[in-house]
Amino acid sequence: MLDTHARKYVQPFMDRTADLLLRVGLTANQVTILSFIVGVSSGFLIYFEQFILAVIVLWVSGYLDAVDGTMARKTNPSAFGTVLDVSFDRVVEISVILGLAFRFPEAMWALLLLSTSIIFAMTIFLTVGAVSEKKGVKSFYYQAGAAERTEGFILFTAMILFHNILVILTLVFLAIELFTAFQRLAEAKKILG
Repeated sequence: MLDTHARKYVQPFMDRTADLLLRVGLTANQVTILSFIVGVSSGFLIYFEQFILAVIVLWVSGYLDAVDGTMARKTNPSAFGTVLDVSFDRVVEISVILGLAFRFPEAMWALLLLSTSIIFAMTIFLTVGAVSEKKGVKSFYYQAGAAERTEGFILFTAMILFHNILVILTLVFLAIELFTAFQRLAEAKKILG
């Protein structure tokens, strides 16, 4: 929801960052890889109880993840870049979940359910994007929903910082993720018949 509706407010910052990174000679795919490396480190930082640093690198990774798409649209977006971007995004999320699961094993069952809901929601999202004839700014049809990447980062941040109520926050995230999955499934029925 925030990715779709708030983008117009942060896009000027992303444009400036994209222009700067392009001027220094980086490509969109290189920034995707950088975003991935920074983002994956959050899981390790969580495990080693560096919670504030984990949140910072998670958000830096998310910002770079948004900038790489802006860079791609300013230059020559590639289908492989899209695959790399979407795949690395999931690995960053998995890193956060694994970091939390290994640091707080008592919450592992809830984190496993959350992981399952993310797989379900992403399957719908990617399948609709692949089979839909609709196109948007991105290289495939981007189905808006209640939980997009920014909402996920907000919830991950809460889970990392308020790990004393990790199970509750994880179940809230699970509920929002399932709501989004069924929201997208209903929209897919309308779009695809």
